[in-house]
Amino acid sequence: MTMRTRNLGTAGPQVSALGLGCMGMSGMYGEADRAESIATIHAALEAGVTLLDTGDFYGMGHNELLIAEALRTAPAALRENALVSVKFGAQRGPDGAWHGYDARPAAVRTWAAYSLQRLGVDHIDVYRPARLDPDVPIEETVGAIAELVEKGYVRHIGLSEVGAETVRRAAATAPIADLQIEYSLISRGPEGQILPTLRELGIAVTAYGVLSRGLISGHVTPGREYAANDFRAHSPRFHGDNLRHNLTLVESLRKIAEQKGVSVAQIAIAWVLSRGEDIVPLVGARTRERLGEALGALEVTLDAADLAAIESAVPADAAAGERYAPAQMAMLDSER
Repeated sequence: MTMRTRNLGTAGPQVSALGLGCMGMSGMYGEADRAESIATIHAALEAGVTLLDTGDFYGMGHNELLIAEALRTAPAALRENALVSVKFGAQRGPDGAWHGYDARPAAVRTWAAYSLQRLGVDHIDVYRPARLDPDVPIEETVGAIAELVEKGYVRHIGLSEVGAETVRRAAATAPIADLQIEYSLISRGPEGQILPTLRELGIAVTAYGVLSRGLISGHVTPGREYAANDFRAHSPRFHGDNLRHNLTLVESLRKIAEQKGVSVAQIAIAWVLSRGEDIVPLVGARTRERLGEALGALEVTLDAADLAAIESAVPADAAAGERYAPAQMAMLDSER
């Protein structure tokens, strides 16, 4: 398979059509195997995946150190092709609790310094605030990243989970490559105001949660229990009647996937790929097996009849439950 490429907007770099989201390799979905995580990153690079996505708060720096090890031990040619996207600003306690966001200019410079050290690189390819800091104008945050661009510490500026108005203000301050936002068959909020604004401004989307934390992967069973440190233990979509309803959607999608001779995960990823050449799905594979399945989505072709069947099986707004717990939903500028 030859990896297709897409551009991160008019201001950003060319990247692989699928990116690898590395968050799950650092405990956000329960325990992960370090050796298998590194092997998965290596396999992704070998398959032509160039975009690796992380956050400085994933495992309190663990994820950046993991990526650094994976890149250090990868063949030089693959290492040189890798682009690392980093989110910053989330405040967490030693117990893992979330305490808001800090995107003051002084903090931006500090977060970047720590990420450069942990990653073992001299620049960050795409740097973005994880959320909008309600106490700091977006112009100040983006302006601070732009200063890092001028000094060579950052190559491109990204955003994460912000609404259309904030996107416009950020883009008026400095060139923005992409917006990272949750986008999937059951999380279609960006289609309202955000996606049209991005396209007007020439800004791409890196779509995370394309399998909704595995919910629409076809691998979730009703009786499965999650550890307390697993995001899904606190996600409304994974509990009670919400879960039962959402899994009926998955079964409807499974029928279409089986008719196509592909897996549920592959058809769900292929749907996101079909939404436009300006959208780069991030797949959160933690193992080589799941990575291989996700890469297979690149070979899935969906015609108009397929798309109509998929959207009939899983209509917009069909999911039960919010995508985050209430406290985290309140932090999303994209939901206002």
